[in-house]
Amino acid sequence: MNITYFNDTDTLLVNFSNNEIAETKDINENTLVELDRDGNIVSMTIEHAKNQTEINDFSFKQINTKITL
Repeated sequence: MNITYFNDTDTLLVNFSNNEIAETKDINENTLVELDRDGNIVSMTIEHAKNQTEINDFSFKQINTKITL
């Protein structure tokens, strides 16, 4: 997974995988998703990201939980 923010265009690009893109769908006028041939999300693009997201407060957490039975 790779996240890129383009400050000059205020665009956020989130790549979930390197799968080949088969289809692009507009979610709304500022958001689109690209899907592979199995319908899995390959990437998401958000235009005007500062207005639609909290990009300035971006953080990432990975939670590793052990399950004991």
